[in-house]
Amino acid sequence: MTHTASLPPDLHQWIARHVTGMDTAAVTDASWPRGDSRVWRVQADHGEVFVKLYPSTEQYEREVKGCEHVARALATDEAPRLLARDPERPAVVLSALPGRVVRGLPLEQAEEQQVHRLAGDLLRRWHDAPEPISDLEHRRIMASVTAQADEAGMILERLGDQLSPAEQDLVRDAAHDLPDLARVLPLVYRHGDYSPRNWLWDAATRHHSLIDFEESAPGLAIEDLVWLCGAAWPTRPDLRDAFLTGYGRLLTSTEQRALVLLTARLGVSYLSTGLTKTDTVLIDRGRTVLEYMIRAPR
Repeated sequence: MTHTASLPPDLHQWIARHVTGMDTAAVTDASWPRGDSRVWRVQADHGEVFVKLYPSTEQYEREVKGCEHVARALATDEAPRLLARDPERPAVVLSALPGRVVRGLPLEQAEEQQVHRLAGDLLRRWHDAPEPISDLEHRRIMASVTAQADEAGMILERLGDQLSPAEQDLVRDAAHDLPDLARVLPLVYRHGDYSPRNWLWDAATRHHSLIDFEESAPGLAIEDLVWLCGAAWPTRPDLRDAFLTGYGRLLTSTEQRALVLLTARLGVSYLSTGLTKTDTVLIDRGRTVLEYMIRAPR
């Protein structure tokens, strides 16, 4: 949701040097509802732009790198273009795209299937655009997967009989198998937060596009499907079919097993955090994900 806002004076001056005809009366706050999100929609001579301030240099650098990747991987109208950047703030100015965020849109089944098919096609082209992955990055990726496996093992020990036997077996498999699976899975430059909250849909033109690259980095290709696997596909196999149709291929048996185990690790992490903080939303989310992953083929 957006509302009228004013820009900090120093940020206003910086934007004015890069955006001609900025209308200070037409600035709206477009931040996500979390404390560290600072995004503004700004009207200018040549249309709207978005201005983002980042809580860390790392997120800024990932956004910039993601924009550079987009320029090679996607069409001009499929993702925002980087118009200006300042590593000292750190901040960027991005072009605006038509459409609305998909999350929460009241879509009919056929239209929602089309959105997911287009999202699969877009992700495949994002993944297929090559980026060099250094030895250091490769070690970081393997270390990240190992850390997720270790987390699953520690939670399994801590929660004990609060997990059913089937849940225990699933989490134990995640703790044991994920590092070996990661060594044989495809590595790509991944989006890092590939979900409907970062998809735009223009119903009038039937056009799909992608935003937010501050989590993008080299990683396992299958990691970009974890949110969908845990939150969308269990109750909507039609969306899974549509997405993979757009992606252009089915998952291999190794990818499917890794996807289920990565998603189970996320689910048990939700559950653990929810129990620690007495957060019923996280507890229910974790239980639901684990229940779905127990039934998923692996």
